[in-house]
Amino acid sequence: MHDVFSDDGPVRLFFHDDDETPLEFMRNLLRTVFGKSRKEAIAVTARIEAQNGFACGPYPATVAKALLESAQQLIRSNGHPLLITASAADAARPCDLCGALEPVTDVFLIRRTVCLCGNCLISARASSENLPSEEFRYAFMALDWHFAGTPRNQIMTRSRQFPGHMRADVQIAIDRLFDAPIHFFGIHEQHRYETLAIASLMENSRNAPPIAPPQYHDVDVGEPESVKCLTNGLWLCQTEELRYAVLLSYHRDYQTEPGLRIELAVPAGAAGNALMQRTFAELEAAVHAARSYRGKILSLEDGANYHGRSRGLTVHRLPTVARDVVILPERTLRLLDRNVLDFVESRDLLRKLGQSTRKGILLYGPPGTGKTHTIRYLATNLPNHTTLIITAEQVGLLGAYMSLARLLQPTVVVIEDVDLIARDREDVGGPCEESLLNKLLNEMDGLKEDCDILFVLTTNRPEELEGALAGRPGRIDQAIEVPLPDEAGRGKLIRLYGRGLPLEPPVIDAAVQRTAGVSAAFIKELMRRIAQASIARGGGQDVTAEDIDGALNEMLFDGGRLNVKLLGGAQGMSAG
Repeated sequence: MHDVFSDDGPVRLFFHDDDETPLEFMRNLLRTVFGKSRKEAIAVTARIEAQNGFACGPYPATVAKALLESAQQLIRSNGHPLLITASAADAARPCDLCGALEPVTDVFLIRRTVCLCGNCLISARASSENLPSEEFRYAFMALDWHFAGTPRNQIMTRSRQFPGHMRADVQIAIDRLFDAPIHFFGIHEQHRYETLAIASLMENSRNAPPIAPPQYHDVDVGEPESVKCLTNGLWLCQTEELRYAVLLSYHRDYQTEPGLRIELAVPAGAAGNALMQRTFAELEAAVHAARSYRGKILSLEDGANYHGRSRGLTVHRLPTVARDVVILPERTLRLLDRNVLDFVESRDLLRKLGQSTRKGILLYGPPGTGKTHTIRYLATNLPNHTTLIITAEQVGLLGAYMSLARLLQPTVVVIEDVDLIARDREDVGGPCEESLLNKLLNEMDGLKEDCDILFVLTTNRPEELEGALAGRPGRIDQAIEVPLPDEAGRGKLIRLYGRGLPLEPPVIDAAVQRTAGVSAAFIKELMRRIAQASIARGGGQDVTAEDIDGALNEMLFDGGRLNVKLLGGAQGMSAG
Protein backbone atom coordinates (compact mmCIF):
# COMPACT_ATOMS: atom_id res chain seq x y z
CA MET A 1 0.00 0.00 0.00
CA HIS A 2 2.89 2.32 0.71
CA ASP A 3 4.17 1.98 -2.89
CA VAL A 4 0.75 2.82 -4.34
CA PHE A 5 0.39 6.11 -2.44
CA SER A 6 4.03 7.18 -2.62
CA ASP A 7 3.95 7.27 -6.42
CA ASP A 8 1.75 10.37 -6.66
CA GLY A 9 0.02 8.62 -9.54
CA PRO A 10 -3.76 7.97 -9.76
CA VAL A 11 -5.18 5.29 -7.46
CA ARG A 12 -8.32 3.15 -7.62
CA LEU A 13 -10.12 1.88 -4.51
CA PHE A 14 -11.66 -1.59 -4.82
CA PHE A 15 -14.66 -2.71 -2.71
CA HIS A 16 -14.58 -6.50 -2.04
CA ASP A 17 -17.89 -8.31 -1.55
CA ASP A 18 -17.86 -10.37 1.67
CA ASP A 19 -21.52 -11.44 1.94
CA GLU A 20 -21.55 -10.18 5.55
CA THR A 21 -21.43 -6.38 5.46
CA PRO A 22 -25.01 -5.04 5.21
CA LEU A 23 -25.87 -3.34 1.93
CA GLU A 24 -27.35 -0.40 3.80
CA PHE A 25 -24.02 0.24 5.51
CA MET A 26 -22.15 0.16 2.18
CA ARG A 27 -24.66 2.59 0.65
CA ASN A 28 -24.23 4.94 3.60
CA LEU A 29 -20.44 4.66 3.27
CA LEU A 30 -20.56 5.52 -0.44
CA ARG A 31 -22.77 8.54 0.25
CA THR A 32 -21.02 9.98 3.31
CA VAL A 33 -17.38 9.33 2.39
CA PHE A 34 -17.36 9.10 -1.41
CA GLY A 35 -20.01 11.72 -2.09
CA LYS A 36 -22.31 9.45 -4.10
CA SER A 37 -25.98 10.28 -4.49
CA ARG A 38 -28.58 7.85 -3.17
CA LYS A 39 -29.23 6.43 -6.63
CA GLU A 40 -25.49 6.08 -7.35
CA ALA A 41 -24.91 4.30 -4.04
CA ILE A 42 -27.69 1.78 -4.78
CA ALA A 43 -26.24 1.15 -8.24
CA VAL A 44 -22.71 0.61 -6.93
CA THR A 45 -23.78 -1.85 -4.22
CA ALA A 46 -25.75 -3.78 -6.83
CA ARG A 47 -22.60 -4.06 -8.95
CA ILE A 48 -20.55 -5.14 -5.91
CA GLU A 49 -23.00 -8.00 -5.36
CA ALA A 50 -23.14 -8.95 -9.03
CA GLN A 51 -19.37 -8.71 -9.73
CA ASN A 52 -17.99 -9.66 -6.27
CA GLY A 53 -16.54 -6.17 -6.05
CA PHE A 54 -16.33 -2.72 -7.61
CA ALA A 55 -13.55 -0.19 -8.29
CA CYS A 56 -14.05 3.51 -7.46
CA GLY A 57 -11.81 6.13 -8.97
CA PRO A 58 -9.24 6.72 -10.13
CA TYR A 59 -8.28 9.47 -7.65
CA PRO A 60 -5.07 11.37 -7.04
CA ALA A 61 -2.98 9.44 -4.53
CA THR A 62 -3.53 11.98 -1.71
CA VAL A 63 -7.32 11.96 -2.21
CA ALA A 64 -7.47 8.17 -2.47
CA LYS A 65 -5.50 7.80 0.76
CA ALA A 66 -7.74 10.25 2.61
CA LEU A 67 -10.91 8.55 1.36
CA LEU A 68 -9.54 5.11 2.29
CA GLU A 69 -8.63 6.25 5.81
CA SER A 70 -12.08 7.75 6.37
CA ALA A 71 -13.81 4.64 4.98
CA GLN A 72 -11.74 2.26 7.11
CA GLN A 73 -12.39 4.31 10.26
CA LEU A 74 -16.15 4.12 9.64
CA ILE A 75 -15.93 0.37 8.91
CA ARG A 76 -13.99 -0.32 12.11
CA SER A 77 -16.29 1.78 14.29
CA ASN A 78 -19.28 -0.23 13.06
CA GLY A 79 -17.55 -3.63 13.38
CA HIS A 80 -18.01 -4.81 9.77
CA PRO A 81 -15.52 -6.95 7.78
CA LEU A 82 -15.75 -4.92 4.56
CA LEU A 83 -12.39 -4.84 2.75
CA ILE A 84 -11.28 -1.97 0.51
CA THR A 85 -7.91 -2.17 -1.24
CA ALA A 86 -5.96 0.35 -3.29
CA SER A 87 -4.23 -0.16 -6.63
CA ALA A 88 -2.47 2.10 -9.11
CA ALA A 89 -4.47 3.44 -12.07
CA ASP A 90 -3.26 4.71 -15.40
CA ALA A 91 -4.94 8.10 -15.70
CA ALA A 92 -6.26 10.88 -13.54
CA ARG A 93 -9.41 12.82 -14.06
CA PRO A 94 -9.77 16.59 -13.72
CA CYS A 95 -12.35 16.30 -10.91
CA ASP A 96 -10.75 14.45 -8.05
CA LEU A 97 -14.01 12.64 -7.23
CA CYS A 98 -16.01 12.08 -10.42
CA GLY A 99 -13.63 12.96 -13.27
CA ALA A 100 -15.59 15.83 -14.77
CA LEU A 101 -13.48 17.84 -17.23
CA GLU A 102 -14.10 21.23 -15.62
CA PRO A 103 -13.34 21.29 -11.90
CA VAL A 104 -14.70 24.37 -10.24
CA THR A 105 -12.75 24.90 -7.04
CA ASP A 106 -10.12 23.64 -4.62
CA VAL A 107 -11.59 22.36 -1.37
CA PHE A 108 -9.77 21.59 1.89
CA LEU A 109 -11.25 18.28 2.96
CA ILE A 110 -10.00 15.79 5.56
CA ARG A 111 -6.58 17.45 5.81
CA ARG A 112 -6.15 17.48 2.04
CA THR A 113 -6.87 19.92 -0.79
CA VAL A 114 -9.00 18.36 -3.54
CA CYS A 115 -10.41 19.75 -6.78
CA LEU A 116 -14.17 19.27 -7.15
CA CYS A 117 -16.71 19.92 -9.87
CA GLY A 118 -20.04 21.49 -9.01
CA ASN A 119 -21.92 18.21 -8.50
CA CYS A 120 -19.21 16.72 -6.28
CA LEU A 121 -18.97 19.93 -4.26
CA ILE A 122 -22.70 19.71 -3.50
CA SER A 123 -22.28 16.03 -2.60
CA ALA A 124 -19.34 16.83 -0.29
CA ARG A 125 -21.39 19.44 1.54
CA ALA A 126 -24.36 17.12 1.82
CA SER A 127 -22.21 14.25 3.05
CA SER A 128 -21.27 16.17 6.20
CA GLU A 129 -24.92 16.08 7.25
CA ASN A 130 -24.92 12.27 7.21
CA LEU A 131 -21.56 11.70 8.88
CA PRO A 132 -21.99 10.62 12.51
CA SER A 133 -20.70 13.27 14.90
CA GLU A 134 -18.15 10.84 16.35
CA GLU A 135 -16.38 10.73 12.98
CA PHE A 136 -14.94 14.19 13.69
CA ARG A 137 -12.00 14.15 16.09
CA TYR A 138 -11.06 17.83 15.87
CA ALA A 139 -13.06 21.00 15.49
CA PHE A 140 -11.23 22.02 12.30
CA MET A 141 -12.32 18.76 10.59
CA ALA A 142 -15.98 19.44 11.32
CA LEU A 143 -15.71 23.08 10.20
CA ASP A 144 -13.90 22.12 6.97
CA TRP A 145 -16.63 19.62 6.06
CA HIS A 146 -19.30 22.14 7.02
CA PHE A 147 -17.91 25.01 4.93
CA ALA A 148 -16.63 22.79 2.07
CA GLY A 149 -16.01 24.96 -0.99
CA THR A 150 -15.74 28.22 0.95
CA PRO A 151 -12.13 29.41 1.35
CA ARG A 152 -11.26 30.28 4.91
CA ASN A 153 -10.53 33.89 3.98
CA GLN A 154 -14.11 34.12 2.71
CA ILE A 155 -15.63 33.20 6.09
CA MET A 156 -16.47 36.15 8.32
CA THR A 157 -17.20 36.09 12.03
CA ARG A 158 -18.90 38.43 14.45
CA SER A 159 -19.52 38.12 18.19
CA ARG A 160 -21.73 39.36 21.01
CA GLN A 161 -20.87 39.30 24.70
CA PHE A 162 -23.29 38.90 27.61
CA PRO A 163 -22.59 39.23 31.35
CA GLY A 164 -21.68 35.93 32.95
CA HIS A 165 -24.46 36.27 35.52
CA MET A 166 -26.97 36.04 32.63
CA ARG A 167 -25.71 32.54 31.86
CA ALA A 168 -29.03 30.82 32.45
CA ASP A 169 -30.99 33.22 30.20
CA VAL A 170 -28.39 32.91 27.43
CA GLN A 171 -28.55 29.11 27.63
CA ILE A 172 -32.34 29.12 27.41
CA ALA A 173 -32.15 31.44 24.38
CA ILE A 174 -29.56 29.25 22.62
CA ASP A 175 -31.57 26.10 23.27
CA ARG A 176 -34.57 27.79 21.70
CA LEU A 177 -32.80 29.15 18.60
CA PHE A 178 -30.38 26.35 17.73
CA ASP A 179 -32.41 23.28 18.65
CA ALA A 180 -31.95 21.44 15.31
CA PRO A 181 -28.33 21.78 14.15
CA ILE A 182 -26.66 19.53 11.59
CA HIS A 183 -24.06 18.75 14.26
CA PHE A 184 -23.34 19.84 17.82
CA PHE A 185 -20.04 19.40 19.67
CA GLY A 186 -18.39 20.18 22.96
CA ILE A 187 -14.83 21.50 22.71
CA HIS A 188 -11.91 20.58 24.97
CA GLU A 189 -10.18 23.73 26.22
CA GLN A 190 -6.52 22.95 26.78
CA HIS A 191 -5.78 26.47 28.06
CA ARG A 192 -8.59 27.83 30.23
CA TYR A 193 -7.05 31.31 30.33
CA GLU A 194 -7.62 31.78 26.58
CA THR A 195 -10.93 32.62 24.94
CA LEU A 196 -12.09 30.09 22.37
CA ALA A 197 -12.83 31.62 18.96
CA ILE A 198 -13.79 30.28 15.53
CA ALA A 199 -10.31 31.16 14.25
CA SER A 200 -8.65 28.98 16.93
CA LEU A 201 -11.06 26.11 16.19
CA MET A 202 -9.96 26.14 12.54
CA GLU A 203 -6.33 25.63 13.56
CA ASN A 204 -4.82 22.42 12.12
CA SER A 205 -1.77 21.86 14.32
CA ARG A 206 -0.58 19.93 17.33
CA ASN A 207 -2.67 22.35 19.46
CA ALA A 208 -5.83 21.87 17.42
CA PRO A 209 -8.84 21.93 19.83
CA PRO A 210 -10.29 18.41 19.95
CA ILE A 211 -13.97 17.62 20.09
CA ALA A 212 -15.04 16.48 23.56
CA PRO A 213 -18.18 15.56 25.49
CA PRO A 214 -20.26 18.67 26.24
CA GLN A 215 -19.66 19.98 29.75
CA TYR A 216 -22.56 21.42 31.74
CA HIS A 217 -22.88 23.31 35.00
CA ASP A 218 -26.09 23.56 37.02
CA VAL A 219 -27.10 27.19 37.64
CA ASP A 220 -29.59 27.96 40.39
CA VAL A 221 -32.41 30.27 39.25
CA GLY A 222 -34.62 29.84 42.29
CA GLU A 223 -36.77 27.11 40.76
CA PRO A 224 -37.11 23.42 41.73
CA GLU A 225 -34.87 22.57 38.77
CA SER A 226 -31.65 24.39 37.97
CA VAL A 227 -30.73 25.37 34.40
CA LYS A 228 -28.17 23.09 32.73
CA CYS A 229 -25.65 25.52 31.22
CA LEU A 230 -22.88 24.67 28.76
CA THR A 231 -19.26 25.52 29.38
CA ASN A 232 -18.76 25.78 25.61
CA GLY A 233 -20.39 24.47 22.47
CA LEU A 234 -20.15 24.47 18.68
CA TRP A 235 -23.31 24.30 16.57
CA LEU A 236 -23.12 23.63 12.81
CA CYS A 237 -26.37 24.91 11.29
CA GLN A 238 -27.91 25.78 7.95
CA THR A 239 -30.71 27.87 6.54
CA GLU A 240 -32.22 27.39 3.11
CA GLU A 241 -29.51 29.48 1.51
CA LEU A 242 -26.45 29.35 3.80
CA ARG A 243 -24.47 27.27 6.25
CA TYR A 244 -23.23 28.90 9.42
CA ALA A 245 -21.53 28.01 12.70
CA VAL A 246 -22.27 29.20 16.25
CA LEU A 247 -19.69 29.08 19.06
CA LEU A 248 -20.46 29.58 22.75
CA SER A 249 -17.39 30.28 24.87
CA TYR A 250 -16.22 32.28 27.88
CA HIS A 251 -14.29 35.52 27.70
CA ARG A 252 -12.12 35.35 30.80
CA ASP A 253 -10.36 38.19 32.57
CA TYR A 254 -8.34 37.80 35.76
CA GLN A 255 -10.50 38.08 38.92
CA THR A 256 -13.40 39.40 36.86
CA GLU A 257 -16.69 37.72 36.11
CA PRO A 258 -16.30 35.76 32.83
CA GLY A 259 -18.43 37.10 30.01
CA LEU A 260 -20.44 34.78 27.77
CA ARG A 261 -19.29 35.10 24.17
CA ILE A 262 -21.45 34.08 21.21
CA GLU A 263 -19.65 34.05 17.86
CA LEU A 264 -21.21 33.44 14.43
CA ALA A 265 -19.30 32.35 11.32
CA VAL A 266 -20.92 32.68 7.87
CA PRO A 267 -19.73 32.93 4.25
CA ALA A 268 -18.80 36.53 3.44
CA GLY A 269 -21.28 38.58 1.44
CA ALA A 270 -24.61 40.34 1.71
CA ALA A 271 -26.57 37.15 2.47
CA GLY A 272 -24.16 36.19 5.25
CA ASN A 273 -24.25 39.68 6.75
CA ALA A 274 -28.06 39.66 6.75
CA LEU A 275 -28.07 36.23 8.42
CA MET A 276 -25.74 37.50 11.16
CA GLN A 277 -27.85 40.57 11.90
CA ARG A 278 -31.06 38.55 11.98
CA THR A 279 -29.58 35.81 14.19
CA PHE A 280 -28.12 38.24 16.75
CA ALA A 281 -31.40 40.18 16.90
CA GLU A 282 -33.30 36.94 17.54
CA LEU A 283 -30.73 35.88 20.15
CA GLU A 284 -30.98 39.15 22.10
CA ALA A 285 -34.78 39.01 21.99
CA ALA A 286 -34.72 35.41 23.23
CA VAL A 287 -32.35 36.30 26.10
CA HIS A 288 -34.65 39.16 27.10
CA ALA A 289 -37.67 36.84 26.99
CA ALA A 290 -36.03 34.00 28.97
CA ARG A 291 -37.15 35.50 32.33
CA SER A 292 -35.11 33.10 34.50
CA TYR A 293 -34.64 35.71 37.23
CA ARG A 294 -37.71 37.91 36.85
CA GLY A 295 -39.80 38.26 39.97
CA LYS A 296 -37.04 36.98 42.29
CA ILE A 297 -34.79 38.43 44.99
CA LEU A 298 -31.20 38.62 43.77
CA SER A 299 -27.72 39.85 44.58
CA LEU A 300 -24.43 39.65 42.72
CA GLU A 301 -21.77 37.34 44.16
CA ASP A 302 -18.25 38.17 45.31
CA GLY A 303 -18.50 41.90 45.02
CA ALA A 304 -16.81 42.90 48.27
CA ASN A 305 -14.63 45.58 46.67
CA TYR A 306 -14.90 48.63 44.44
CA HIS A 307 -13.53 47.00 41.28
CA GLY A 308 -16.78 45.89 39.67
CA ARG A 309 -15.94 42.20 39.95
CA SER A 310 -18.56 39.53 40.33
CA ARG A 311 -18.88 35.85 39.51
CA GLY A 312 -22.62 35.32 39.25
CA LEU A 313 -26.04 35.74 40.80
CA THR A 314 -27.40 34.51 44.10
CA VAL A 315 -31.14 33.86 44.33
CA HIS A 316 -32.51 34.51 47.84
CA ARG A 317 -35.43 32.32 48.85
CA LEU A 318 -37.20 34.46 51.44
CA PRO A 319 -40.55 33.49 52.96
CA THR A 320 -43.39 35.93 52.40
CA VAL A 321 -43.63 38.48 55.22
CA ALA A 322 -47.22 39.24 56.16
CA ARG A 323 -48.26 42.79 57.04
CA ASP A 324 -49.26 41.82 60.56
CA VAL A 325 -45.70 40.76 61.45
CA VAL A 326 -44.23 44.10 60.38
CA ILE A 327 -44.28 45.77 63.79
CA LEU A 328 -44.33 49.47 62.96
CA PRO A 329 -46.63 52.32 63.96
CA GLU A 330 -49.77 52.24 61.84
CA ARG A 331 -49.02 55.64 60.34
CA THR A 332 -45.62 54.33 59.15
CA LEU A 333 -47.22 51.26 57.61
CA ARG A 334 -49.80 53.41 55.81
CA LEU A 335 -47.01 55.62 54.46
CA LEU A 336 -45.18 52.54 53.19
CA ASP A 337 -48.28 51.14 51.55
CA ARG A 338 -49.15 54.43 49.80
CA ASN A 339 -45.65 55.09 48.54
CA VAL A 340 -44.74 51.57 47.51
CA LEU A 341 -47.55 49.02 47.19
CA ASP A 342 -50.28 51.45 46.11
CA PHE A 343 -47.84 53.35 43.89
CA VAL A 344 -46.92 50.15 42.02
CA GLU A 345 -50.58 49.28 41.47
CA SER A 346 -51.19 52.77 40.03
CA ARG A 347 -48.22 52.80 37.63
CA ASP A 348 -50.15 52.10 34.43
CA LEU A 349 -52.65 54.88 35.14
CA LEU A 350 -49.87 57.27 36.18
CA ARG A 351 -48.09 56.58 32.89
CA LYS A 352 -51.27 57.33 30.92
CA LEU A 353 -51.54 60.63 32.75
CA GLY A 354 -47.97 61.55 31.83
CA GLN A 355 -46.56 61.04 35.33
CA SER A 356 -43.20 59.49 36.20
CA THR A 357 -43.23 55.84 37.23
CA ARG A 358 -39.80 55.77 38.83
CA LYS A 359 -39.50 56.44 42.55
CA GLY A 360 -36.98 56.71 45.40
CA ILE A 361 -37.71 55.86 49.05
CA LEU A 362 -35.39 56.41 52.03
CA LEU A 363 -35.95 54.29 55.16
CA TYR A 364 -34.13 55.76 58.15
CA GLY A 365 -33.98 55.08 61.86
CA PRO A 366 -31.76 53.68 64.63
CA PRO A 367 -30.10 50.26 64.21
CA GLY A 368 -32.25 47.25 64.96
CA THR A 369 -35.63 48.90 64.33
CA GLY A 370 -36.63 46.58 61.48
CA LYS A 371 -35.53 48.29 58.25
CA THR A 372 -34.29 45.01 56.77
CA HIS A 373 -37.48 43.24 57.86
CA THR A 374 -39.51 46.02 56.24
CA ILE A 375 -37.61 45.53 52.97
CA ARG A 376 -38.42 41.82 53.08
CA TYR A 377 -42.07 42.73 53.54
CA LEU A 378 -41.96 44.94 50.44
CA ALA A 379 -39.90 42.50 48.35
CA THR A 380 -42.20 39.54 49.05
CA ASN A 381 -45.42 41.49 48.55
CA LEU A 382 -44.72 43.29 45.26
CA PRO A 383 -46.22 41.10 42.52
CA ASN A 384 -43.91 40.14 39.62
CA HIS A 385 -41.15 42.50 40.79
CA THR A 386 -37.46 41.59 40.74
CA THR A 387 -35.62 42.80 43.85
CA LEU A 388 -31.89 43.54 43.69
CA ILE A 389 -30.19 43.80 47.09
CA ILE A 390 -26.99 45.87 47.12
CA THR A 391 -24.82 46.25 50.21
CA ALA A 392 -22.62 49.30 50.66
CA GLU A 393 -19.54 47.19 49.87
CA GLN A 394 -21.01 46.32 46.47
CA VAL A 395 -21.64 49.81 45.15
CA GLY A 396 -18.67 49.27 42.83
CA LEU A 397 -20.98 46.82 41.03
CA LEU A 398 -23.64 49.49 40.57
CA GLY A 399 -23.26 49.49 36.78
CA ALA A 400 -23.92 45.74 36.60
CA TYR A 401 -26.84 46.05 39.01
CA MET A 402 -28.43 48.86 36.97
CA SER A 403 -28.07 46.84 33.76
CA LEU A 404 -29.95 44.05 35.52
CA ALA A 405 -32.54 46.48 36.86
CA ARG A 406 -33.32 47.76 33.35
CA LEU A 407 -33.40 44.25 31.90
CA LEU A 408 -35.60 42.73 34.61
CA GLN A 409 -38.18 45.52 35.07
CA PRO A 410 -40.29 46.04 37.07
CA THR A 411 -37.48 46.16 39.63
CA VAL A 412 -36.85 47.19 43.22
CA VAL A 413 -33.24 48.28 43.80
CA VAL A 414 -32.38 48.10 47.52
CA ILE A 415 -29.18 49.78 48.75
CA GLU A 416 -28.58 49.07 52.42
CA ASP A 417 -26.58 51.41 54.69
CA VAL A 418 -26.25 54.02 51.98
CA ASP A 419 -24.68 56.42 54.49
CA LEU A 420 -21.48 54.36 54.30
CA ILE A 421 -20.83 55.71 50.80
CA ALA A 422 -21.81 59.30 51.59
CA ARG A 423 -19.11 60.54 53.94
CA ASP A 424 -17.57 63.95 53.66
CA ARG A 425 -14.51 64.55 51.46
CA GLU A 426 -12.42 65.30 54.53
CA ASP A 427 -12.94 61.80 55.91
CA VAL A 428 -10.43 59.08 55.16
CA GLY A 429 -11.50 57.49 51.90
CA GLY A 430 -14.03 60.29 51.40
CA PRO A 431 -13.32 61.22 47.76
CA CYS A 432 -13.70 57.64 46.55
CA GLU A 433 -16.85 57.03 48.54
CA GLU A 434 -18.41 60.35 47.61
CA SER A 435 -17.86 59.57 43.95
CA LEU A 436 -19.77 56.32 44.45
CA LEU A 437 -22.70 58.21 45.94
CA ASN A 438 -22.61 60.57 42.97
CA LYS A 439 -22.58 57.54 40.68
CA LEU A 440 -25.72 56.27 42.40
CA LEU A 441 -27.46 59.64 42.08
CA ASN A 442 -26.38 59.88 38.43
CA GLU A 443 -27.87 56.45 37.76
CA MET A 444 -31.13 57.63 39.31
CA ASP A 445 -30.98 60.80 37.19
CA GLY A 446 -30.35 58.86 33.99
CA LEU A 447 -33.43 56.65 34.21
CA LYS A 448 -36.29 57.33 31.85
CA GLU A 449 -39.38 58.79 33.45
CA ASP A 450 -41.47 55.78 32.40
CA CYS A 451 -39.09 53.09 33.71
CA ASP A 452 -40.48 50.73 36.33
CA ILE A 453 -37.63 50.94 38.84
CA LEU A 454 -38.14 51.67 42.52
CA PHE A 455 -35.15 52.60 44.70
CA VAL A 456 -35.27 51.80 48.42
CA LEU A 457 -32.31 53.19 50.40
CA THR A 458 -31.72 52.49 54.09
CA THR A 459 -29.59 54.35 56.62
CA ASN A 460 -28.95 54.50 60.35
CA ARG A 461 -27.49 58.01 60.01
CA PRO A 462 -29.71 60.20 57.82
CA GLU A 463 -27.65 63.30 58.70
CA GLU A 464 -24.81 61.83 56.61
CA LEU A 465 -27.05 62.03 53.53
CA GLU A 466 -28.75 65.38 53.97
CA GLY A 467 -26.15 67.46 52.14
CA ALA A 468 -25.84 65.15 49.13
CA LEU A 469 -29.57 64.60 48.74
CA ALA A 470 -30.47 68.27 49.33
CA GLY A 471 -28.16 69.16 46.43
CA ARG A 472 -30.00 66.73 44.13
CA PRO A 473 -33.70 67.29 44.92
CA GLY A 474 -36.19 64.86 43.45
CA ARG A 475 -34.00 61.75 43.74
CA ILE A 476 -35.76 60.72 46.95
CA ASP A 477 -39.53 61.12 46.75
CA GLN A 478 -40.32 60.07 50.30
CA ALA A 479 -38.30 59.65 53.49
CA ILE A 480 -39.93 57.24 55.94
CA GLU A 481 -38.79 56.93 59.54
CA VAL A 482 -38.60 53.43 60.98
CA PRO A 483 -38.72 54.41 64.67
CA LEU A 484 -38.03 52.58 67.87
CA PRO A 485 -41.16 50.60 68.80
CA ASP A 486 -43.80 52.39 70.82
CA GLU A 487 -45.72 50.79 73.65
CA ALA A 488 -48.20 49.02 71.36
CA GLY A 489 -45.36 47.91 69.10
CA ARG A 490 -43.37 46.49 72.00
CA GLY A 491 -46.37 44.45 73.08
CA LYS A 492 -46.72 43.00 69.56
CA LEU A 493 -42.99 42.22 69.40
CA ILE A 494 -43.03 40.49 72.78
CA ARG A 495 -45.94 38.29 71.67
CA LEU A 496 -44.30 37.65 68.28
CA TYR A 497 -40.87 36.64 69.58
CA GLY A 498 -42.28 34.90 72.65
CA ARG A 499 -45.02 33.01 70.82
CA GLY A 500 -43.74 29.66 72.10
CA LEU A 501 -43.66 30.78 75.73
CA PRO A 502 -46.56 30.59 78.22
CA LEU A 503 -46.88 34.38 78.62
CA GLU A 504 -49.58 35.72 80.93
CA PRO A 505 -50.93 39.28 80.40
CA PRO A 506 -49.31 40.69 83.58
CA VAL A 507 -45.92 39.37 82.47
CA ILE A 508 -46.35 40.91 79.02
CA ASP A 509 -47.36 44.25 80.54
CA ALA A 510 -44.31 44.21 82.81
CA ALA A 511 -41.99 43.49 79.88
CA VAL A 512 -43.57 46.32 77.87
CA GLN A 513 -43.05 48.83 80.66
CA ARG A 514 -39.46 47.75 81.32
CA THR A 515 -38.39 48.03 77.61
CA ALA A 516 -39.25 51.62 76.77
CA GLY A 517 -36.76 53.01 74.25
CA VAL A 518 -35.26 49.71 73.10
CA SER A 519 -35.09 48.37 69.52
CA ALA A 520 -36.97 45.45 67.99
CA ALA A 521 -33.67 43.56 67.87
CA PHE A 522 -33.27 44.08 71.62
CA ILE A 523 -36.73 42.61 72.30
CA LYS A 524 -35.98 39.59 70.12
CA GLU A 525 -32.84 38.84 72.17
CA LEU A 526 -34.69 39.59 75.42
CA MET A 527 -37.32 36.94 74.69
CA ARG A 528 -34.63 34.37 73.97
CA ARG A 529 -32.97 35.06 77.33
CA ILE A 530 -36.31 34.91 79.14
CA ALA A 531 -36.88 31.50 77.50
CA GLN A 532 -33.45 30.36 78.74
CA ALA A 533 -34.22 31.55 82.26
CA SER A 534 -37.62 29.80 82.24
CA ILE A 535 -36.02 26.56 81.07
CA ALA A 536 -33.29 26.73 83.73
CA ARG A 537 -35.81 27.45 86.49
CA GLY A 538 -38.77 25.25 85.60
CA GLY A 539 -38.29 23.53 82.26
CA GLY A 540 -39.99 26.31 80.31
CA GLN A 541 -43.39 25.69 81.89
CA ASP A 542 -44.02 29.31 82.90
CA VAL A 543 -42.52 32.82 82.78
CA THR A 544 -42.26 35.04 85.86
CA ALA A 545 -41.35 38.68 86.54
CA GLU A 546 -38.05 37.39 87.97
CA ASP A 547 -37.19 35.90 84.57
CA ILE A 548 -37.70 39.31 83.00
CA ASP A 549 -35.68 41.09 85.69
CA GLY A 550 -32.77 38.70 85.33
CA ALA A 551 -32.64 38.98 81.54
CA LEU A 552 -32.88 42.79 81.59
CA ASN A 553 -30.21 43.19 84.24
CA GLU A 554 -27.87 40.97 82.24
CA MET A 555 -28.49 42.89 79.02
CA LEU A 556 -28.67 46.47 80.31
CA PHE A 557 -26.43 46.60 83.35
CA ASP A 558 -24.14 43.60 83.85
CA GLY A 559 -22.47 43.96 80.43
CA GLY A 560 -21.76 47.70 80.69
CA ARG A 561 -22.41 50.55 78.26
CA LEU A 562 -20.96 48.78 75.24
CA ASN A 563 -23.29 45.84 75.71
CA VAL A 564 -26.28 48.17 75.92
CA LYS A 565 -25.23 49.86 72.68
CA LEU A 566 -24.54 46.57 70.85
CA LEU A 567 -27.89 45.11 71.82
CA GLY A 568 -29.93 48.19 70.91
CA GLY A 569 -30.84 49.06 74.48
CA ALA A 570 -32.44 52.26 75.73
CA GLN A 571 -30.44 55.39 75.01
CA GLY A 572 -28.71 56.84 78.07
CA MET A 573 -28.84 53.66 80.14
CA SER A 574 -25.63 52.34 81.61
CA ALA A 575 -24.34 49.85 84.11
CA GLY A 576 -25.46 50.61 87.64
